[in-house]
Amino acid sequence: MSDTSTRPRPGSGRSTRPNRRRARAWALRVTALALVLGMWQFVTVLEVWPPVIVPPPSSVWDRFVQSVTVHDGVKGLSNAYLWEHLWASGWRLIQGITWAVVIGVPLGLALALIRPVRTVLRPYVDFIRSLPPLAYFSILIIWFGIEDASKVWLLFLAAIAPIALSVVAGVDSIRPAWTESARALGASRTQTVIRTVIPAVLPDFFTGLRLAIGFAFTTIVAAETVNGLPGIGGLAWETKKFQQTDIAVLCVIVIGLTAVLIDQLIRAVEHQLVPWKGRV
Repeated sequence: MSDTSTRPRPGSGRSTRPNRRRARAWALRVTALALVLGMWQFVTVLEVWPPVIVPPPSSVWDRFVQSVTVHDGVKGLSNAYLWEHLWASGWRLIQGITWAVVIGVPLGLALALIRPVRTVLRPYVDFIRSLPPLAYFSILIIWFGIEDASKVWLLFLAAIAPIALSVVAGVDSIRPAWTESARALGASRTQTVIRTVIPAVLPDFFTGLRLAIGFAFTTIVAAETVNGLPGIGGLAWETKKFQQTDIAVLCVIVIGLTAVLIDQLIRAVEHQLVPWKGRV
């Protein structure tokens, strides 16, 4: 009688391959990060540039510690902890992007499915998409004041065009056979949109959402140049007064890491909601 307890299970080798690939990927990322930090430290030790141009990593770390503690009776930086700055900016981003999704998705469907709407509104969407945020921020301040309303409007306008146009691209990429099959099976126009068009559009929508959030993050500093404290963009903008480069670098790192984490979260949600992406 053969001993089967020591035999490898079918597929056990294949199951370890993704884990090995992930481990190698993380090892490469950690190595790359260590090299970047090492080069940064090496440049500052050699004093290739003065600290006001390239602050040492230790100075940025000290600013981080300062941003999450109380020092000399003052909490954090600019009288707010780092997470308070980040949440203030995050709440503005959430409002702007939420409204961009609520309005941008129906707008994109209308642009794709209703020819007169596409003829009339598509040039305006392209016009908004091509404008740099600072070009119209002054107008928004005049209309809505220096409080959060003008900032939310700015982030909304930065995010709506990528979302709407991604929905248009998703609808345009739908195979005619899919909608024809749905109609042949007795689906109404509304049912065809809900059961066929919208699921087919989801991959492009998530791509547009990721782009929109990226545009919003690049706009956050511009949005918080006026009355932007607390706010991570406002904190970065304030550093120019006293040439606090180490705080500016800290803000850039925090904004970048937050954007990457949010992008990874959206990709995880996309993987759950659109498991068929890349298989059709």
